[in-house]
Amino acid sequence: MASITSADLGILIRQGEGTTLEFKEGFSSSFARDLVALANTIGGRILLGVRDDGAVIGVKDSNALRARIQNIARNCDPPVDVLIEPVDGVLAVHVRESDGKPVQCSDGFFWRQGAASQKLSRGEIRDFFRAEGVIRFDLTPCPRFRYPEDFDREKFDAWLRLSGITEGVPAEDVLVNVEAAERTGDGLLFRNAGVLFFARNVRHFFSEAYITCLLAKGTDKVHILDRKDFDGGVVADIEDALRFVERNTRTAYRIEGLRRQNIPEYPARAVREAITNAVMHRDWFFEGANVFVEVYTDRIEVSSPGGLPKGLTLADLGHRSIRRNPLISDLLHRIGFIEKAGTGIRRIRDEARELDCPEPAFEAGSFVTVTFRSNPEVRAEVAGEVAGEVAGEVAGEVAGEVTGEVAGEVTGEVTGEVARTTRLLQVMSGEMSRRHLQEAMGLQHEEHFRAAYLIPAMRAGLIEMTIPDKPRSREQRYRLTAAGHKYLKQIHEAR
Repeated sequence: MASITSADLGILIRQGEGTTLEFKEGFSSSFARDLVALANTIGGRILLGVRDDGAVIGVKDSNALRARIQNIARNCDPPVDVLIEPVDGVLAVHVRESDGKPVQCSDGFFWRQGAASQKLSRGEIRDFFRAEGVIRFDLTPCPRFRYPEDFDREKFDAWLRLSGITEGVPAEDVLVNVEAAERTGDGLLFRNAGVLFFARNVRHFFSEAYITCLLAKGTDKVHILDRKDFDGGVVADIEDALRFVERNTRTAYRIEGLRRQNIPEYPARAVREAITNAVMHRDWFFEGANVFVEVYTDRIEVSSPGGLPKGLTLADLGHRSIRRNPLISDLLHRIGFIEKAGTGIRRIRDEARELDCPEPAFEAGSFVTVTFRSNPEVRAEVAGEVAGEVAGEVAGEVAGEVTGEVAGEVTGEVTGEVARTTRLLQVMSGEMSRRHLQEAMGLQHEEHFRAAYLIPAMRAGLIEMTIPDKPRSREQRYRLTAAGHKYLKQIHEAR
């Protein structure tokens, strides 16, 4: 707390009252409120002996007055650090920003809003505690959860097997030892983290506890080909989201000598790390939002609600780590989902580099978003050549690919996809439902049909939905596009 000179005092008075400066004619009952308000904001000064209009009327400096100020500061909860000094008849009280926010006095909690000290409402106090990290969501008890009625033993057993904890130990003892629950007089009281991992129906307790996965036709959300909401609990959600990404991204193959080398479109381990981090570090007090995993034709975006934890900046990512949800982190660490060493961001960057993918981009606002760009070689060989061929953009090459005249570098799944797409288009007649298409092709498994046949054809622009704004509508039908008709014509002519 730097002392002020006569010149400094003049500047402060001309500056007028504000977030860090309060004028008071003399000591009054509102002094404690202003003291607490400054400590709860960014600190500042109270000038005793200055009227609201900036006129200096002075105040008598005395040991008794200083003692009263120090006594008020000590009796705040927690105590506030102040420095008192006289300057030209004015008593300047320097107030340090508190390291133990929020601070309260006997009148309650206050903070500065412009030039005024405002009392915090109940909701504002709650938000203040959360923002300062005083309340940890994952460590907070969940009294609505009833054990064992709401407990999913299968989820727990699966987690236990991954954790390496010795089997045969009573579940109640394990839950207490890993801090997912605590003992009460009549049983177990689960913490929120325990509910997120082991509840039968997680969204019964936390409506936003799910991951939304989207598959877009192009580079924006105008046309959504598929959407899934995964809400089976923390572990299942991460695994399901990763499977969604794997189903909807490509792998190309390069033949070198007698060996075939896989070329993934995206760094799978890095994407998994990003999804895990999004779940682990999300702000559960950010209402009306959930984790998103969005797959576009040129990128994958993984978004986590709530922004960066307090004290962390984008420049810190990969160098410093602050755990917003320490118990969730610990439960994931026990099953090997994270290393708990603050190296997750570094591993994301390193794997992308090793696989010759562009370095992932990080953005932070109300959401933290990681954007992965696809491997340029896969984009060129698969997304460019094959999607272009299948869409009929290069007519001669399409026919060549289908009849096996295009050989060599991109084989396996790519060729199989062309064959599957051709088969799907050949059974289409007018507008058909998903069920009728499956029946016409003799296929039974819906997820396989969507992932292997329907979605690739839509991404290639060969078929389209009749109700694109509602991809899961019961009335949804599918029909050939102009490119689809052209493709079939080229296939017919090639034969």
